[in-house]
Amino acid sequence: MQLRTLIGGAAVAAIAAAAVLGGLYAWTRAAPIAPADAAPPPPSAAVLAAGARVVALGDCMVCHTAGDGPAYAGGLGLRTPFGTIYSTNITPDPETGIGRWTLPAFRRALREGTSRDGHLLYPAFPYIHYTRMSDNDIELAYRYLMTRTPVHAPAPANDLLFPLNFRPVLAFWNMLYLRPGTSDTPASQATPIERGRYLVDTLGHCASCHSGLNLMGGERSPAFQGGRIDGWNAPALTRLAAADAPWTQADLVEYLRGGLALGHGAAKGPMRPVTERLASVPREDVEAIAAYLMSIQVAPQSQPAAAPAVKPAAAIVPGDRAGETLFAAACAGCHAAPAPMMRLADRPGLARSSAVLSGDPANFVQTVLQGIPWDNTSTVYMPPFADTLDDKQVAQLAAYVRTGLAARPAWDDVAATSAKLRKENQP
Repeated sequence: MQLRTLIGGAAVAAIAAAAVLGGLYAWTRAAPIAPADAAPPPPSAAVLAAGARVVALGDCMVCHTAGDGPAYAGGLGLRTPFGTIYSTNITPDPETGIGRWTLPAFRRALREGTSRDGHLLYPAFPYIHYTRMSDNDIELAYRYLMTRTPVHAPAPANDLLFPLNFRPVLAFWNMLYLRPGTSDTPASQATPIERGRYLVDTLGHCASCHSGLNLMGGERSPAFQGGRIDGWNAPALTRLAAADAPWTQADLVEYLRGGLALGHGAAKGPMRPVTERLASVPREDVEAIAAYLMSIQVAPQSQPAAAPAVKPAAAIVPGDRAGETLFAAACAGCHAAPAPMMRLADRPGLARSSAVLSGDPANFVQTVLQGIPWDNTSTVYMPPFADTLDDKQVAQLAAYVRTGLAARPAWDDVAATSAKLRKENQP
């Protein structure tokens, strides 16, 4: 009798759970929007150029292109603390892309995080920022994307932890973090700082990387206090002017538009493709972004804490001596004072690199392991050393560069950091 009672109770619980989940699914499933009857008419050259500008400012290609895959065809794995989400195809392919999407369906996706067929989108797609895009910018982006080359590319299945792999739970997340809205301030009438705020907070969704995530996967508040993405540190955007090597507005324009600021270093990791997209937009957009970022800087503490004592050269440990040898063999050809790269345009040495001056070794280690890939739009290149240097050697190199060149205290546990990041970098 007890067994029958247990089995019966389990069956009732299963039926109740199924009913709850079914009700939740029905509650969160929005009505589908009918597919488009025909492709939209070809836009004018002016509209096409304006749409390309919006899409570049929104970094659409960065997330919706997988490695060397076709542009905008999706398939890029976005790693989150909750698993991997794969970006979707936003080419006008009618089967696997947005070829059957109307402008209202596209607008709803950006404003509400809801797909054309009614299912909820994961917030790796930054609709909590795009929701404030102006109607005009949304339409320009739509017109541009609908002229891209259609690619048949189904998105891989997401690999997420339970219960996050059950989309209806996103309704609760949206209740906490989605504030639907719009921004209709004409760009032509906005001040540079107002324009910059719109680009940073809305199109550029900079807080997605530079704020970090809380336990619920929402962006931490206040915004721009620094975050972590794909094993790289995204610095606090409110403390750029108070950094060891302070940033100026001109530095930011140089960095964001060209991927290299002579006094700070080159864009690397997730930031590299962002600067590649910004290189294609009008200069005034980048200047507006820089103007806004400089307007949110916080003043440094009036009495900053004294810097820890730096080891004198005579006290460098044997591992650091090994690092000096590694530097001479692998790095000096580009990064030593006599190197042609250093003499060209008075480029600074590693002593002023933001990655070297950081209190965390992650960005330095990632740069050594991954390098900076070559492309046809930039003169910045660095070969990867993941297959050349082991974790102990990376730590030795870091000790020499940090103490011997930058005159800063050595980082702790660099070998362990290198091993961890090397593992995380594996596809």
